[in-house]
Amino acid sequence: MTLLPTSSELTARARADLRVGLPVVLGDEDGIAILAAESLQAPRLQALRDIGPVVLAITNRRAATLKTAAYDGDLVRIALPSDADAAWVQGIADPADDLRMPMKGPLNALRSGNAHVHRLALALVKSAQLLPAIVAIDLDDPAEFAKTNLLTRLKIRPTQEDLAQSHPALPVAAARLPMEAAEAGRLHIFRPDNGGIEHYAIEIGRPDRDKPVLARLHSACFTGDVLGSLKCDCGPQLRTALSDMGKAGEGILLYLNQEGRGIGLANKMRAYSLQDQGFDTVEANHRLGFEDDERDFRLGADILRRMGFGAVRLMTNNPRKVEMMEEEGINVAERVPLITPTNRHNAHYLDVKAKKSGHLL
Repeated sequence: MTLLPTSSELTARARADLRVGLPVVLGDEDGIAILAAESLQAPRLQALRDIGPVVLAITNRRAATLKTAAYDGDLVRIALPSDADAAWVQGIADPADDLRMPMKGPLNALRSGNAHVHRLALALVKSAQLLPAIVAIDLDDPAEFAKTNLLTRLKIRPTQEDLAQSHPALPVAAARLPMEAAEAGRLHIFRPDNGGIEHYAIEIGRPDRDKPVLARLHSACFTGDVLGSLKCDCGPQLRTALSDMGKAGEGILLYLNQEGRGIGLANKMRAYSLQDQGFDTVEANHRLGFEDDERDFRLGADILRRMGFGAVRLMTNNPRKVEMMEEEGINVAERVPLITPTNRHNAHYLDVKAKKSGHLL
């Protein structure tokens, strides 16, 4: 058995490096060294400058807010001005001060050169739930640079494949858990094989594996599920789903740790701050540089299969969940609407869900 890390393990290590502010090297014969804009530190930015010209890469969503042409399609590479410091870079990445300081430029967007490695770098930073913005320098010998500076190096194709796949969620532990909704409860813990964040399955009763089970794919919402936030309908949906399963005597609720539609709690709070400035949920995500929804519901299908379920009566208002389950081989015998009361704080949020995200409310 080899002691060398797999490409997936190296990707997990790279995420941790980026979150603490360490550079990561991407490339084979040539490539780039990157730093995440969110965790950027002045000394390391200067160290990159001492090596060569620095490029700032952001997504086209963020670029649209900054009125910068996306010559690379889904991203923009910007030549870092000679007087730009770490605070300037973070001001480009984070829209918190956009209304107070709307003029960020002029920004010199690059048109020549290949952007495929920068695209991979942005996907990597997103997977670490950091703001999707990086600074980078070109490298002629990525392997030697990584070795000299004791940095994690990721090869291009294996990293692309790793980020594109849905990693199997393996069972870790399970135990009986009596709950308010049902005394006959059991909690199952699943962990992706790449060491990613754990996900949970709450089993009520003893559902027949040969029949469609009443099921809910619920994305974690700390603010709604735990704090009782009135800004969304997550908490009421969670409690209603569990209550209905308890009354039915059986069901399976998958609690997937994909907070904030997959962007993480910190970025979700950034989005909330933007909503306080007048932007809706989708607009706030775009201003941060993210897509409308960054979640991967393949996780849910994988866990259901591992638990022996092949068909569900899916409690959801989101047609995308139904489509994803069907695409992943889980038969959706019925879509069960999950409608909860509105209030003055979430009425607009629910309206945007219906109009922009296609939820059936």
